[in-house]
Amino acid sequence: MTSRDAVDDLRVAAVVVTYNRKELLMECLEALLRQTRPLQAIYIIDNASTDGTPELLHREGYTPSLEGGTLTRKNLHNQEEIRIIHIRLPENTGGAGGFHEGVKRAYHDGYDWIWLMDDDAEPLKDSLEKLLPYASDGVFALANLKIAPDGTPQYGHRGFFNFKNSTLVIPITQKDLKKDYLEIDHSSFVGIMISYQAIKIVGFPKKKFFLHFDDFEYCTRLRMGGKILLVPSSLILHKDQARKNRVIKKILWIKIPITPYKNLWLNYYGMRNKVWILKNNMTKWKFYLYFLRSILLSLGAQLVNGEKITRRIFFILSAYIDGFNGEFDNEKPKKILYEKV
Repeated sequence: MTSRDAVDDLRVAAVVVTYNRKELLMECLEALLRQTRPLQAIYIIDNASTDGTPELLHREGYTPSLEGGTLTRKNLHNQEEIRIIHIRLPENTGGAGGFHEGVKRAYHDGYDWIWLMDDDAEPLKDSLEKLLPYASDGVFALANLKIAPDGTPQYGHRGFFNFKNSTLVIPITQKDLKKDYLEIDHSSFVGIMISYQAIKIVGFPKKKFFLHFDDFEYCTRLRMGGKILLVPSSLILHKDQARKNRVIKKILWIKIPITPYKNLWLNYYGMRNKVWILKNNMTKWKFYLYFLRSILLSLGAQLVNGEKITRRIFFILSAYIDGFNGEFDNEKPKKILYEKV
């Protein structure tokens, strides 16, 4: 573990990516201001929100103008000053684009560690204090334990690489949480802190991913150069809003999650990006078996829905083919689903 004096000398910035969830964003920012080990900076990356996010940030004293800018706020624990940098992007670049922008800016500003989270995250007041003692040479990233609002650990968001099949990650277990720290392969971007030295070597998150698996791909690069440590005593609350976009349909005794048509475009990125990752990491015959099986299962799920079947089928095929070919046109899913033909 790193000495107390060394920990105190570290300059740490948080990067919060937000899009149209202003109330959750406020809760996240307030939690960051309450840290018992104060941050030196908070970067708010607004992906062109349309719900009044800039107005609320300005009204609550987090930004000097609706267009963005920099000001200072005081940590609520000891009144130390914290730089607040509000960056309003001209268009929605997805979580991947937001984290790319935030990490790039904090890195160029010279912060030693950069703590990443979405707007639906809420670190506990001692989350950073419990994380930083494990910041040492050879450690490229530190991860909080991600918990649901009821306190249950979200095991699947932390784990170990698995390229033997399409699951990608073997989750941590309750047994793993009994350790003071645990070396893992993967952590989601909700509660992972990256070192300056790691970014210097592996670069920034891939903005072309737009949404989904950008954190997984980034962890593959981090693990090539150093360790990722999970610190189970350092907790971060995750409100997991994305799950609310799904509905469950029951066919006979089988429950099938179905995404409503208006939200279906979001699924494209996960399918495309996962295919790209697996093609570049699995053995060929296992990949092709996964590829064919997944297409059939995905098409079957769309047939069960019974709504705009032709467009749904074309949409699914496009996602898989684009992932296979490494094509990253992030405007494509909305064109397929909503443009007149």
